[in-house]
Amino acid sequence: MVDKFVGTWKMISSENFDDYMKALGVGFATRQVGNRTKPNFVMSVDDQGAICMKSQSAFKTTEVKFKLNEPFEETTADDRKTRTVVSLDNDKLVQKQSWDGKETLIEREISDGKLVAKCIMGDVVAVRTYVKE
Repeated sequence: MVDKFVGTWKMISSENFDDYMKALGVGFATRQVGNRTKPNFVMSVDDQGAICMKSQSAFKTTEVKFKLNEPFEETTADDRKTRTVVSLDNDKLVQKQSWDGKETLIEREISDGKLVAKCIMGDVVAVRTYVKE
C-alpha cells in the first residue's frame, strides 16, 4: 500500500518548479523562496491508518493528516486554501488540490528507489526527485 512511501526523503533535484508555481498563481517573492528551498518530504502512517505528509525546510514546514480517498481542507505552503483528496492509483500516491475553480495534481511514485513527485497544473509539469535518508 503506502508503506513504500513512508520515511524521510531528501530532495536532490527540482525541474520546472518555477513554471509550475507561476501556473498556480504564486507571486514573484514566494517563487524566489520556493525555487531556493529544498525541502525534506516526511511521510508516516499511524496505527489508525491516518497518513501524515510533512514538507520540512528552513523556510517553512507544512503538514497534512488524512485518510486515503477522504477529502480534507489543506492550507498549502504558498497559502492556498484547497479541498484536497489523496488516493492510491496504480502504485502512485495522487494528491488532488481544488480551489477557486482550479485543480492541480501531485503524483508521487517510487522509481529506482527514488521518490519522484510530478506536480501538474494544466499542461505545466514540474518534477521533484527525492532520495531516502
